[in-house]
Amino acid sequence: MRRKPVERLVAEGGQGEGGSLRRSLGLWQLTMISIGATLGTGIFVVLGEAVPKAGPAVTLSFVIAGLTALFSALSYAELAGTIPVAGSSYSYAYATMGELIAWVCGWCLVLEYGVSVAAVAVGWGEYLNELLDGTIGVTIPDALSAPPGDGGIFNLPALIVVLLAMVFLLGGAKESARANTIMVAVKIAALLLFCAIGIKGFQSGNYEHFMPLGMAGVSAAGATLFFSYIGFDAASTAGEEAKNAQRDLPRAIMLSLVIVTALYVLVAAVAVGAKPWKQFTDSEAALAGIMKDVTGQSFWATLLAAGAVIAIASVVLTVLYGQTRILFAMSRDGLVPKVFSKVHPKTGAPRANTVIVSLFCGVLAAAIPLGQLADATSIGTLFAFALVNIAVIMLRRTRPDMKRTFRVPLSPVLPLIGFALCVWMMGSLSVITWIVFGAWMVVGLVFYFCYGMRRSRLAAPAAPVPAQK
Repeated sequence: MRRKPVERLVAEGGQGEGGSLRRSLGLWQLTMISIGATLGTGIFVVLGEAVPKAGPAVTLSFVIAGLTALFSALSYAELAGTIPVAGSSYSYAYATMGELIAWVCGWCLVLEYGVSVAAVAVGWGEYLNELLDGTIGVTIPDALSAPPGDGGIFNLPALIVVLLAMVFLLGGAKESARANTIMVAVKIAALLLFCAIGIKGFQSGNYEHFMPLGMAGVSAAGATLFFSYIGFDAASTAGEEAKNAQRDLPRAIMLSLVIVTALYVLVAAVAVGAKPWKQFTDSEAALAGIMKDVTGQSFWATLLAAGAVIAIASVVLTVLYGQTRILFAMSRDGLVPKVFSKVHPKTGAPRANTVIVSLFCGVLAAAIPLGQLADATSIGTLFAFALVNIAVIMLRRTRPDMKRTFRVPLSPVLPLIGFALCVWMMGSLSVITWIVFGAWMVVGLVFYFCYGMRRSRLAAPAAPVPAQK
């Protein structure tokens, strides 16, 4: 139950083993990190999985998932401005609810970020095949482009995109942010192009039976699509590399969520209007197929596939970045091995951390089907978000005097609504997802009680606090 004082969290900001992270990111880069981590997963990858669950009402599912994310985003914005550190909700829980809850939250974040990297990488291979087919007339055979259980042996493209992201991250945060900004511009252009062309095939009859599977279907699709919103909190993982974290982090979180939600709803509405919901399949390249059907030509579908290849690569890049920074914070606290907090003095990046996480996520992406990955990510995310809403309420009560650059309006009402929505959406997920989540939690608790609890830096009462630079 030991808590880490907020002042100590902030004082240790950026400090790692053998070096420190560099403060080089402004509001624009932070917003692009959040958009880069968010925009693409739901539309380019998971839409084909969600439409059969909700029918045309998938647009409503996006709105519900977005509102759930909004309530949690308000809480994230307040805590990010108050405790601007790299650990995101893990660090917020450490300051408010104690080490055990912080560990559980951090373990959920490992599931959220690490598994979502793998899930998005799976969809990248589908669009890569669309691009190769439309340009040079060849595709990667199923044996090398699909995981076991989906007709393949090993998903090679998924592994490749994770390794490419790893190369960018090894160069440092500033260089990675520059590459991400370019990729975000490309993905937004690709989605707007889809809307401009897809609207030509819009048929109002596709919306006649708007909610064929009832509210239960809308809720189930919303829980799956919540996977699409996990990236908005990525900016909070950059708290120790932001130039003015207290001012810019809340703004970046809220701005990115508004932009992403608007684009998601727009693209989903056009997609369902252009193609009957029963014709959506498990293909992760659903938008490219719609473009081909509407125009009767492969050129536009190929162009969209090119945009999707870049778009999904940026999601992999930014989410992988978030995962490494969370493990960095947990390692600095002694809860995971020190290798994750070692910083390279030249680049200011945690190189060993980046390589280990990338290889783990790459192998996961190559071996496990998309649907199982997406739902496992959603439940870990929802659990972490629920804790963040509670953390806001607790910090308001225990430290009402702290400087807050953003305050959740109508607190504690809105944080409690955010908590309730997260719990409700968790209840909409399948039994097998809960079993996987329970097993993940058991493994995490065993690791904590056997390793983290005894090696925690808070276990040493006189542990020195590094001077803040």
